[in-house]
Amino acid sequence: DLVESGGGLVQAGGSLRLSCVASGLPFKDYVMGWFRQAPGKEREGISSINSDDDATVYADSVKGRFTISRDNAKSTVYLQMNSLKPEDTALYYCAADFTLNEQNLDSWAYDYWGQGTQVTVSS
Repeated sequence: DLVESGGGLVQAGGSLRLSCVASGLPFKDYVMGWFRQAPGKEREGISSINSDDDATVYADSVKGRFTISRDNAKSTVYLQMNSLKPEDTALYYCAADFTLNEQNLDSWAYDYWGQGTQVTVSS
């Protein structure tokens, strides 16, 4: 299971930190990703981190504002979101995959998904 938390309502320019706790899988062996989906839009890959915790990738839309990290001892992946904008409003999901060799922003590549946490940024 993957369980996200940390979403909420924040004003533009504010910050939030999302967490995703994994259970029932060898977390340290999994590539982890964060995705989001706004109403009427396709799911978007925004960040991913490899299992070795030494490589990350970001979508252009969040680069420089969001930071992904992981704590393998706590089976948790984080997404620190700064300088939030109204267009960041979406349901945010974490995802995990064992077969990936490196970080990846393609949603089809992931086998395990959380239920999502809502992030709403007001203007």
